[in-house]
Amino acid sequence: MTRFALTLAAAATALSFAGQGFAGEQYVDGTGFAVSGYDVVAYFDLPQNAVGADQPAAVPGRAEITADYNGATFAFATEQNRDTFLADPAKYVPQYDGHCAYGVAKGGKVPGNPNLWRIVDGKLYLNITENVVSFWEEDIPGNIDLAQNNWVSIEPEDRSTSPIPKFTSSAPVK
Repeated sequence: MTRFALTLAAAATALSFAGQGFAGEQYVDGTGFAVSGYDVVAYFDLPQNAVGADQPAAVPGRAEITADYNGATFAFATEQNRDTFLADPAKYVPQYDGHCAYGVAKGGKVPGNPNLWRIVDGKLYLNITENVVSFWEEDIPGNIDLAQNNWVSIEPEDRSTSPIPKFTSSAPVK
């Protein structure tokens, strides 16, 4: 490798580690739990409906089965799901720290509703309202690209403190 290539590689590595150090926190609502107390591992076992159709309801976690990750407490329906999560948390947490994927695509942090979800390429995405889901689903790959590009600059911002519109969690309260 040339000296320039090595310098470039070192700079890219340093920036990647620096970005991780400034990671934002998970969205946490009034339940006190990330993802409003719903089991993030359970999403990956639910059948996923076609674009344009509602997804199955999220699975509520239990207040006594929890794990902490990225500054938040996650609740799980079973100890097995908690253990699965602990083995690889990044695989299961929603993208954009639980904020609305379409909101991030548009450049901001707004809450993600745990019942408005979709798994794309093995990653969990949440949206804020049913209307937003329809915009998100018009171009999921394009919206993911926009969100990924925006996330770099908005991730370090404080997490949203807004409530999820027209939503009440049936999951536990911390």
